Amino acid sequence: MKILKLLFILIPCLSFGQQVNIKALDINLTNYEYPFPVHFIELSNQRQYLKMSYMDIIPENYNQKNIVLLHGKNFNGAYWETTIKALTKEGYRVIVPDQIGFGKSTKPDHFQYTFQQLAENTKRLLDHLGINKTTILGHSMGGMLATRFALMYPETTEKLVLENPIGLEDWKLVVPYQPVDWWYESELKQNYESIKQYQMANYYDGKWNADYQKWAELGAGWTTAPNYDIVAWNSALLYDMIFTQPVLYEFKNIKCPTLLIIGTRDKTTLGKPLVSEEVRKTMGNYAELGKKTQKEIPNAKLVEIPNTGHLPHIESFDSFIKSLIVFLK
Repeated sequence: MKILKLLFILIPCLSFGQQVNIKALDINLTNYEYPFPVHFIELSNQRQYLKMSYMDIIPENYNQKNIVLLHGKNFNGAYWETTIKALTKEGYRVIVPDQIGFGKSTKPDHFQYTFQQLAENTKRLLDHLGINKTTILGHSMGGMLATRFALMYPETTEKLVLENPIGLEDWKLVVPYQPVDWWYESELKQNYESIKQYQMANYYDGKWNADYQKWAELGAGWTTAPNYDIVAWNSALLYDMIFTQPVLYEFKNIKCPTLLIIGTRDKTTLGKPLVSEEVRKTMGNYAELGKKTQKEIPNAKLVEIPNTGHLPHIESFDSFIKSLIVFLK
């Protein structure tokens, strides 16, 4: 009887310890603080005025070298905090935009997303800041954008760094097309638990800690907002962009020195639930995709980080930053 009473006391406590209090966030993250001051540039895109947010960190020991950090699909500029600190310590000026539809930037009601449009917006930001030459670093979806930027603006792109970029394979060849409305309905169902489970399975090999937790909470904070449908709609449009606008066929045209940083455990793939188990096994093999992509990009260097998934700059920061700084110098 005493044991049963003890269990009745402990079970609520254990359940409470596992609960996560998700902070509700407005769609432009005005109630979420970034690690460095945030600025805005106004853009005229597609018959509307939009605000693009960015961080611009100039160190006291500025070495006259610049680097732009481009975030992935499920993230924003805030997750570059440790990378920014390490790079500014080395003297680099670091520019970190939130693309339109992400982070603190505008979430339009209607927008035709293209990598070309996002690249042009990024170039306009650099022009606004008076930056003529820079390294472009892109992670995940940001890797596709960084590639497009380097192809459109080779005179501006001093070096290119791709950290576990998606789009190293053309998913539309094997994944049945789904309209934007399908992606929208899927995004409306998102919550903290689904975001955590996805990231834990695809990014972190089933592991979880406080560093991973805060980025899942950030994404989940939007799902509780009264106008989350606007975020979900923009996300759906972005998925359509990723699926229908591959960049891998143009890797051969990249002219600048390129570094591929690949966490070889990564299996990130879009559209897995839409294909057979047999096809699924052939998708997202970064241990092979990194090597294949290195051969396709002229003058490319490959750094593989073992036992690391989709986010080397969070999961294996020391290996990531060491490789990056060696390449930059």
